[in-house]
Amino acid sequence: MATRRILLIDDDVDLALMLREYLEPGHIELTLAHNSAQGLPLAMQDCFDLVLLDLMLPDGSGLDLLRHLRRHSCRPVIMFTAHGGETDRVLGLELGADDYLAKPFGPRELKARIGAVLRRFEEKPAPS
Repeated sequence: MATRRILLIDDDVDLALMLREYLEPGHIELTLAHNSAQGLPLAMQDCFDLVLLDLMLPDGSGLDLLRHLRRHSCRPVIMFTAHGGETDRVLGLELGADDYLAKPFGPRELKARIGAVLRRFEEKPAPS
């Protein structure tokens, strides 16, 4: 199984380290960024298969970062936040997030969602 490269942009260091510990044995290489200033330049690189993006970052909104990403990339993005209200979820999805997860969440659910999103992006059209 090929190793997947995923960028996690979240200021919650404990969550980031826990996710790294959980995901990396499953052929996922997790790169961490803890704010928009660190995350945006990394997200613009072509080396990541998927971006995990928190809505609330200390130096800006994850929604603003998502808008920028969508102008320059079609890379899959899963957003998550402690603000699990319908408005935040709908706005994230309307701006181009491929999935949205409310905190707290279990790492197994996140791993399953990562797999589902990556499968959708890798599916090849059936021959006509």
